[in-house]
Amino acid sequence: MDIYKVIEKPLVTEKGAGMLETGNWVVFRVNPEANKIQIREAVQKIFDVKVLHVNTQVVQGKRKRFGKTMGQSKTWKKAMVQLKEGEKIEIFEGV
Repeated sequence: MDIYKVIEKPLVTEKGAGMLETGNWVVFRVNPEANKIQIREAVQKIFDVKVLHVNTQVVQGKRKRFGKTMGQSKTWKKAMVQLKEGEKIEIFEGV
């Protein structure tokens, strides 16, 4: 898989900001087919940082009502990546 298709977008939330301050963790929305090794390589090559740990979580889609019928948003994958002490990614600097 192409490294630029592994990471879809960064997730900037309050919980993610707390993880960044306490343990140097950053959170990304990733391709559901990507594994931890591919995520680690993509983050290291794209952002030029050293990755210590990668945790992943599959987030189930929420049920939504569309008039009379019920629908569901897509299931997606979230990756929490711990960076080496002193490393940082510029996207998350303002958080």
